[in-house]
Amino acid sequence: MHIAVTGSRGLIGGAIVAELAQAGHRVTRVVRGTAEPDQVSWDPEASVFDASCLAGVDAVIHLAGESIARGRWTAAIKERILASRANGTRVLCEGLARMAAPPAVLVSASAIGYYGSRGDQLLSEGSEPGDGFLPTVVREWEAATGPAAAAGTRVVLARFGVVLSPRGGALKKMLTPFQLGLGGILGSGRQYLSWIALNDAAGAVHHALAANTLHGPVNVVAPYPVTNAEFTKTLGRVLGRPTVARVPAFAARLALGEMADALLLASTRVHPGQLLASGYPFRCGNLEETLRHLLPSSEGRAGPSGRRNCR
Repeated sequence: MHIAVTGSRGLIGGAIVAELAQAGHRVTRVVRGTAEPDQVSWDPEASVFDASCLAGVDAVIHLAGESIARGRWTAAIKERILASRANGTRVLCEGLARMAAPPAVLVSASAIGYYGSRGDQLLSEGSEPGDGFLPTVVREWEAATGPAAAAGTRVVLARFGVVLSPRGGALKKMLTPFQLGLGGILGSGRQYLSWIALNDAAGAVHHALAANTLHGPVNVVAPYPVTNAEFTKTLGRVLGRPTVARVPAFAARLALGEMADALLLASTRVHPGQLLASGYPFRCGNLEETLRHLLPSSEGRAGPSGRRNCR
């Protein structure tokens, strides 16, 4: 396949491009600014995107968007987060819809933030959206793919959970305090974390390109979500470090404001029903074995079951 990818310079984008290239696909990176010979330039802040430069592309993977975890959410940052997702996606999808032959499939990034904080409720792709800033962003983000779907493109909304990799994202930020013995439970520790290993995040997107039964929302998470307390103890055990520290909820809110409740203290227990039904073979399903696979300090060591289910 010939596949165009936006957001290819990010953590997930880089892994997806590598996976696609290894599988023999032709990848065209859609980048901001000046494009190199094997790239296409676009401006997600413009009002129009001329997608004729993507003529002949079979599929598009859309990952571009402002990070939600770079700092305390001010009104200006929240506006940029929303605009970079909803407006950028709308501009891209309107451009795709105007093509003489639109791509057969679009996999557009989304997030389990759609569900909001829901305690221990097990959430499926059919669950109702939550309340608050992130659910609002995700609803508008997903709705912005409408022009592509109306033009006949199969649209997959990849609702990513917390993507685990020592190279970036949440796990990278956790490693230093945990290695120093300062890692600990956040708030009550009872809030659920729905995670996925980076190689499965890339693998699930690759799978969605060919799995014609997949369309609409798809939860891109591992089958076994864990509580914050379970995650903390498991990471400490893998690193061989104590996890006796505790960050009270009020301290997290004092440091990060609204972002603490949305990202650190929210409980989102999500099931990957669509991926499982479509036959996606998870490479990393068990948290401890995943962390032992990912972290150099435990490279080559299997989990307590003696298996290594990450590949």
